[in-house]
Amino acid sequence: MSFYDAVVPAYLQMLNSVTGLLTKAEAHCAARKIDPSVLLGSRLFPDMLPLSRQIQLVSDYPTRGCARLTQSEVPSTPDTETSFAELKQRLAKTIDYVKSFKPEQFEGADAKDVTFPVGPGKTITMTGQQFLSSFSLPNLYFHAATAHGILRHNGVEIGKRDFLGAN
Repeated sequence: MSFYDAVVPAYLQMLNSVTGLLTKAEAHCAARKIDPSVLLGSRLFPDMLPLSRQIQLVSDYPTRGCARLTQSEVPSTPDTETSFAELKQRLAKTIDYVKSFKPEQFEGADAKDVTFPVGPGKTITMTGQQFLSSFSLPNLYFHAATAHGILRHNGVEIGKRDFLGAN
């Protein structure tokens, strides 16, 4: 398996599944006359990030992951979305961005060093393989699963197949 095949399809699967989750969440709000901002501001626990921020982070990890693994400039993505439509648009732009990468851009990326910020004034360096398997994908799955959990906790009728993008 090429490194591209380990990276891009995994990112796209989660981006597409989370887009589907948002579509179901939006329909849930409309059917039950729930103000969407209530659901978008929902959290699993008070010290956790709200649904809208979870979605923004689901967008960030593939964007930054592809850029860092291919040693491209990391795009700036301000976190300004406040509606389902804006969040779905952000995910769509991220999908287009991830799809713009070609397999040859990832050649040798598994062994190259990736240096990235891990807090104010701090960076860490890992090989591309370590970055993907120990940082980027786990964070992507964490925020996607948390978004799924927030939605399910709030009554949106979704399940594992929705998380996997199989529905």
